[in-house]
Amino acid sequence: MLLHYKTVKQSGMKEIVIKRSRFLGHIQPVDTEESAVAFIESIRKQHSQATHNCWAYMVGERDQYQKQSDDGEPSGTAGKPILEVIKNQPLKNVAIVVTRYFGGVMLGAGGLIRAYTDGAVAAIEAGEPVFKVLHREVSVEIDYTWLGKVENELHLKGIVQGESQFTDKVTLLCLPLEAHAEAFVMWMTDLTQGQAKIETGEAVYRDHEELPEGLES
Repeated sequence: MLLHYKTVKQSGMKEIVIKRSRFLGHIQPVDTEESAVAFIESIRKQHSQATHNCWAYMVGERDQYQKQSDDGEPSGTAGKPILEVIKNQPLKNVAIVVTRYFGGVMLGAGGLIRAYTDGAVAAIEAGEPVFKVLHREVSVEIDYTWLGKVENELHLKGIVQGESQFTDKVTLLCLPLEAHAEAFVMWMTDLTQGQAKIETGEAVYRDHEELPEGLES
């Protein structure tokens, strides 16, 4: 699993108008090539009366699934520019469809490339770019006497926490960055003088508006 990657938070749509042609940029976060294709088909059906529904997607940990379509526009003027926007952001696991309703004015090859590029950028803005950062679930079981000190130190270090459990002891669900998980366990062991029961769990992605400090972009 990647330690982090950039994608979009949600599906979205944004419209721009260029020389009376309407360009609707649609975006969807996707996990598989099948879900990308399903999204594209849903937009094509929704806008079946449009002049063109041009699209591109890039899916996979190594960006191994990449496809694009000009959908009737001159070759290289629509699908490729959309795919290049995805690459240049750079985003992973997204599908973009730019729908065009022709407004009666020819744009030429250069104008089309700019228009579909702008449509893809508009779609990304609507989807709200976000970083998916890999965290590791670590449960820390401690006596109540340690609670104040441990919570204070977790707060100072900015460690993300999940829901705590309070029984005869306290179990804190901590979510350090996967890249720092081993060091976190050692630090917590030292902090509690070896009195905490520490168990590591699943790796999970969480959304971050910015890449956390210490992770390479």
